[in-house]
Amino acid sequence: MAGLIGGGLVEGILALVALEGAVLAVLLRRSGRAAVLPGLLATLLSGAALLFALRAAVIGAGAVWVGAWLTAALAAHLLDLWLRLR
Repeated sequence: MAGLIGGGLVEGILALVALEGAVLAVLLRRSGRAAVLPGLLATLLSGAALLFALRAAVIGAGAVWVGAWLTAALAAHLLDLWLRLR
């Protein structure tokens, strides 16, 4: 249980997000819908950055790291919005 509280659970979720991205990328390429892939990856990147911010907070990495990951999440979110609205 200590591993889960110390960030292990978040790391497991991050691994699932990476697996989801890989599976969806393969499926979208095979179905001929690869054009939506950049937006999907930007969305997953935004979520992953939020998870990294959570992990940084849980393990006590400090406010600078939490802020850096939140800034990365914002940048990925803005990229996602730009890709959707262009």
